[in-house]
Amino acid sequence: MFSIHVEGGADSLRHHCGIVGISSDHEVNVPELLFYGLFSLQHRGQESAGIAYRRHGRTVSYRDVGMVAHALSRYLEESHPSRAGIGHVRYSTHGTNVLENAQPMVVSCNKGEIALAHNGNISNSDALAAVLTAEGSIFQGTSDTELLLHMLARSQAPDFDSALRECLGRLEGAYSFLMMHGDSLYAIRDPFGFRPLVIGKKDGIVLVASETCALSMFQAEEVREIAPGELVKIEGTRVTSEKLPFTAGRRAHCIFELIYFARPDSEIFGYSVHMTRKRMGEAIARSETVRSDIVTAVPDSGNSASLGYAAASGVPLEHGLTRNHYMGRTFIQPTPAMREFGVRMKLHIVRQAIEGRRVTVIDDSLVRGPTSSKVVRLLKEAGAREIHLRLSSPPLRFPCFFGIDIPTREELISNRMGPEEIARHIGADSVRFLSMESLRSCVSNPDDFCYGCFSGEYPCPVRDAPVSRKY
Repeated sequence: MFSIHVEGGADSLRHHCGIVGISSDHEVNVPELLFYGLFSLQHRGQESAGIAYRRHGRTVSYRDVGMVAHALSRYLEESHPSRAGIGHVRYSTHGTNVLENAQPMVVSCNKGEIALAHNGNISNSDALAAVLTAEGSIFQGTSDTELLLHMLARSQAPDFDSALRECLGRLEGAYSFLMMHGDSLYAIRDPFGFRPLVIGKKDGIVLVASETCALSMFQAEEVREIAPGELVKIEGTRVTSEKLPFTAGRRAHCIFELIYFARPDSEIFGYSVHMTRKRMGEAIARSETVRSDIVTAVPDSGNSASLGYAAASGVPLEHGLTRNHYMGRTFIQPTPAMREFGVRMKLHIVRQAIEGRRVTVIDDSLVRGPTSSKVVRLLKEAGAREIHLRLSSPPLRFPCFFGIDIPTREELISNRMGPEEIARHIGADSVRFLSMESLRSCVSNPDDFCYGCFSGEYPCPVRDAPVSRKY
């Protein structure tokens, strides 16, 4: 029923999306505020962007493929007074990158007008879709987000809030939802708390976002996490909260949010992202057996960890690799020659820093291997004597079913090769991963995280785990 698609050739992990919500006790230019909030979350999704906001008693929406500046800059040209709105940036881990799957999704049904934006992945989506299809539902796209809208429309509960609680109880997996029903804004986080979601206030406005970096843009106050299993209803600036009637029994925050996905200046799950990544770099250095002349980061994902590594090891940190920030993270070209040229456009070597030196290179993770091979080749061309790759995560060996694009087990290089084989394969002198024990030591509550992509042990059943996926 629902398909999963990723652009061929991509060798970095991709996240599902980022969401922003605004509710005000007075009219403000909500689309403009959503633009700035989504721009802060651009790292969480670069395939499409959209907003939905209330205007004259109805919901107005606009969605387009592309990044925020391209898709939504029209809303910076004039004022659109409103009191509530939600926005979304997207990567397609569930459903293809077509406009039909762009969010927020807006419908008018027997429950009224509903707008919905989602960050996560419903792991029992195929089972739910099969039931809904048998009952007569017609789906417009292939995104699992659409499921909740169909379920709400079909619910026989006496009021919208009761219908929402009922439908949420049928969902499994990861979800952080932002929803508008009429003039009311809802923020909902799944009982495991897989994905981050925060709320704050500023000058008569309530703001909700995937990460604190988006709220920092507005200098928000009273910022707090929406708790796992919490349903928040916002009417103007009146905020009410309730605990969902079903529980997970434990928390399962996504550890990769701290390793890679969240912006370094954010605070999620109670941790500074930057400082946690520095601790990961320090942990790598503590088990180091090789002495290099310099340490350098693969930008930008290895920046914070490289600082920690350099501080703990005493090896000088050098700016040996730079990144062209005007290229998107999904820059893919159809031929090997064009892909090679694309890598050279994106990553640049500072030859004077590299030539003749033994180099330790810090990156966040190793997925399939081609990108690391290209980085090693660029460093060798610049005259590096030795290249030692260090990863601030354990080996990736299992797919994720909770909102991250991790390939099938067959495609993950760590399932086919050990560190020594990987080193030979990519042309490095050595490759080492952060151990699971060391990773757990970087957080004070390690049992509150999900490590399924490393261990294959998931915090909840995965009904729709596909045997294979096409990439």
